[in-house]
Amino acid sequence: MNLVLRVLATAAAVWVAGLLVPGIHIAASGVGGAEGAGTVVTLLIVAVVIGLVNAVVKPIVEAFSGCMILLTLGLFLLVINAAMLMLSAWICARLGVPFTVEGWGAAFLGSIVVSIVSGLINGLTGVNRDSDQGR
Repeated sequence: MNLVLRVLATAAAVWVAGLLVPGIHIAASGVGGAEGAGTVVTLLIVAVVIGLVNAVVKPIVEAFSGCMILLTLGLFLLVINAAMLMLSAWICARLGVPFTVEGWGAAFLGSIVVSIVSGLINGLTGVNRDSDQGR
């Protein structure tokens, strides 16, 4: 259940980033008859791709750039997040998913928006809470 909530939170965060950041574009995919349903499918696919990139690639990049993260007191993580968003957009383009991030500035701002919105949604839904809190 936590995985589904995280994917939905990331999809909502990407949708908000698409609305707020002028270099992030989300188009409806060819699935389904309605444009809204196609956009939802696109957002869900993008959320899964972002989740996989953050689970597989991001820890490796963080391990190799540990000194830079320490040197900048963690601010370099913003650069890594932007790079992961650009990588996710590149993977989506290769898969035929209509999600684009145009340039480094859009990726940087978009990664901040996605992080904040998904963090807020995950906090409100209680995704990161322990299941045995009632003790």
